[in-house]
Amino acid sequence: MSVRQVDQRYAAAADRTAFADGFPLLLISQASLDDLNDRLDQPMPMIRFRPNLVVAGCEPYEEDSWRLIRIGDLTLRVVKPCSRCKITTVDPHTGESGNEPLKTLAGYRRQGKQVFFGQNLLHDHTGELSVGMPLEVLQRNE
Repeated sequence: MSVRQVDQRYAAAADRTAFADGFPLLLISQASLDDLNDRLDQPMPMIRFRPNLVVAGCEPYEEDSWRLIRIGDLTLRVVKPCSRCKITTVDPHTGESGNEPLKTLAGYRRQGKQVFFGQNLLHDHTGELSVGMPLEVLQRNE
């Protein structure tokens, strides 16, 4: 298994990832996807964004304000928004590509030259995550 350092602008020197692109976990709320889909001509499934964690019961983009959350016994740090790449424009079932969802997201989720959707997370210890576990927001951005 290959272990890599995560971006130290957002993490401590000891924070690592193994299988993920940049950070070990990616969280997106269902409400955020629903809001995006309301803006698109053709809705996108969540799989286009490849999150590890999909949460329900919050407002669209509420996850942008979270700094620290707990699911079960696992505490997770919300370290940075996820900048989205062109791979989100490729349908994972057909291999066909287009301009969406980046074109629409760029209209309201752009910061500088990057488009953000979802939040990257780090964990300090191992724990169990399973479908249906409640999420508790421990700290929000000030």
